[in-house]
Amino acid sequence: MTNENRSRNTADRVSPKARLATLAASGPFPPSRGPLNPPVVRASTILYDSVEAYMKRHAGLYDEVIYGLYGTDTTYALAEAVTALEGGYMTVVTSSGTAAIALGFAAFLRTGEHALVSDVAYRSTRKFCDQTLTRLGVEVTYFDPLTVDRLGELFRPNTRVVYLESPGSLTFEMSDVRRAAEIARRHGAITLIDNTWASPALFRPIEHGIDVSIESATKYLSGHSDVMLGTLTAGSREVYERLKETAGSWGNCAGPDECYLVHRGLRTLDVRLERHQRNAEHLIGWLLSQREVSRILYPGHERDPGYALWKRDYRGASGLFGVVIDVEEQAALSLFDGMKHFKLGSSWGGYESLLVPAWPPPVRSCRPVPQDGYLLRMHAGLEDPADLIEDLSGAFERLRRR
Repeated sequence: MTNENRSRNTADRVSPKARLATLAASGPFPPSRGPLNPPVVRASTILYDSVEAYMKRHAGLYDEVIYGLYGTDTTYALAEAVTALEGGYMTVVTSSGTAAIALGFAAFLRTGEHALVSDVAYRSTRKFCDQTLTRLGVEVTYFDPLTVDRLGELFRPNTRVVYLESPGSLTFEMSDVRRAAEIARRHGAITLIDNTWASPALFRPIEHGIDVSIESATKYLSGHSDVMLGTLTAGSREVYERLKETAGSWGNCAGPDECYLVHRGLRTLDVRLERHQRNAEHLIGWLLSQREVSRILYPGHERDPGYALWKRDYRGASGLFGVVIDVEEQAALSLFDGMKHFKLGSSWGGYESLLVPAWPPPVRSCRPVPQDGYLLRMHAGLEDPADLIEDLSGAFERLRRR
C-alpha cells in the first residue's frame, strides 16, 4: 500500500480572496468533483512503499500525513479551512481550546523567561500561568488591558510572549490589539490572542499584527455544543513550525471525528453569528429597560467603553455578554429557578441560550472588578428572541417577588 499523503506547499495555503461567507460555506479549496465534504480519515499507522520514503518521513511533519498523532487528511482539511478564515499561514488543531492556549505558551517560553498576560484572561488561562508556567520557571506579569500604550514599560530583557484576550473574559474589556502587537514586535516578543469571542468571522487578529490567533473551536467554530477542539493559526511559516513541533512533543492530538464536525460547523458560521448578534441586541435592549440592570458589558453596544475599538476593528459582535444587576447574591440566584429556554451550563457559542452566574468571580491584579452589583454571563442562542425575552421577563418577576 502506498502512502497517499498530499503535499501542502506554501502557495496552496495562501487564502483566496473570496468573501468570508463564501469561505465559510465552501472552504478555501471547494471540490470540483467527488465528495463535497472531506471524508473522515481515522489513522495511527501510515504505510510507505519504500524504505527510503519511510526514513525520510519526518521531513513531512509540517505539511504531510506521517503519523496519526500529527493529523490525518481530515485534520488538514479543517486546518486549511480555518487558516483561510483567519487569513494566516497555517493552523495547528488541538484537542481543546485550553490545550491550544497551553501549547501557545509552551511553544515560545523557556525556563527563566518572562510573559506579559492580559489581566482579563480566561480563568483556565490564568490558572495555567499561575500554576504551570511559574512551576516551570517562567515569570508572569499581568497587564491592564485598558492601558496598552504603557505596555512597553513592563518589558524586560527576557520577555518573550505577550498574551491578549479581547474582549476580556467575563468583564469584556477591549484592548487595542493593533497597538499591543506593534509594541511587542518592537521588543522582539511573540503575540498570542484568544479570539474565541469574535471568531475569525468577526475579527482577524493576524491582519492586525498578531503572530498567533487562538480559537476554542468548541465554541462558535463548532456551534453545536458537542465537540472539544482548539486551533492555533500562525501568521508565518516559522511560527507555524514551532507550534506544530510543540503539539507533537506534548502528544496533543485532535481526533478526526471532532475535526469533521467542526469543519461541518464552519459552513454556517457566518449566518449563525448574524443571528447570535441580532438576538443579543434584542435581549440587551430589553434588559436595559429593567430597573435592576445597572450595566451591560458588551463592546458592540454604543454605551460600552470599548465600543470605539470594536467599531474600528470588528465586523460584528457575537452573542456573549455580561449583565450586572443591582441586587444581592441570594436574590440574583432566584433568576435561575424555572427558566424554560435559557440553560444553566458552562461553555457557550452553541445554538442554545445560556445564563450563568459569573462564578468563580473574576480575579484581577491590575484593577478591581467594579462592585456595583451581581455579575451574570449571558449567551444569546438561536431561539426566537420573543421567547427568550418572555423567559427573562418571568425570571425578573420572580426576582421582584423575593
